[in-house]
Amino acid sequence: MQATLRPEQALQLLRQSGRAEPVGEPGSAAWLQELIDALVELSSRDALTGLANRRAFELSLAREIDRVARSGEPALLLALDIDHFKRVNDSWGHIAGDAVIKAVAAALIDSVRPMDLVARIGGEEFAIILPNCASAFGLAVAERVRRRVESMPVAVAQGQELQVTVSIGGAFAPQWVRSTPALWVERADQQLYRAKSAGRNVVLLEPSAVSVVSNEERRALFETFQNQDTE
Repeated sequence: MQATLRPEQALQLLRQSGRAEPVGEPGSAAWLQELIDALVELSSRDALTGLANRRAFELSLAREIDRVARSGEPALLLALDIDHFKRVNDSWGHIAGDAVIKAVAAALIDSVRPMDLVARIGGEEFAIILPNCASAFGLAVAERVRRRVESMPVAVAQGQELQVTVSIGGAFAPQWVRSTPALWVERADQQLYRAKSAGRNVVLLEPSAVSVVSNEERRALFETFQNQDTE
């Protein structure tokens, strides 16, 4: 049996999240549509930071893969991890940990364009999708993000401040290739692991999207050309 969310339950969810309730006559078509829109927005946001959550990130990533395959325009995916985050929780408690996560989220938003999607995809893990980001500018963008976090003091208990850093790995979507979100994320994660192994507070990007196209992506590209030849 499919569960039904009643309007009063939906309103309670909005109140708990601190979001504004719909305006207008309760029960009217316009009021119900605004309520639905608010719930859709709520379901796509991380409760702690307000960033896109993993679900919204995965949907956006799939759309960007499709756009790159059709248009050939460049796109960069950054995978980020707060360095030594467990030490923050162990030394200062989870409230301080939440403060660090929220501060890093704000720094990421402040470092990129409005068109870029910043998401929290795990506890201390973030990702940024940057459409129309050419390889010539990728490193500068990622370094700007890293420096912005590094220079940001985070206030915690008893007036103390913490300095936190992030490790960043990045991968460009292969242009004109019908790749998959999983392959793109895997390549960005590989660079993130390398950055952490290199000492953390480091940015490492793939040297070129073309040089790291996987066998699976090459097969997809070959099949695309074959289909175009037969049309």
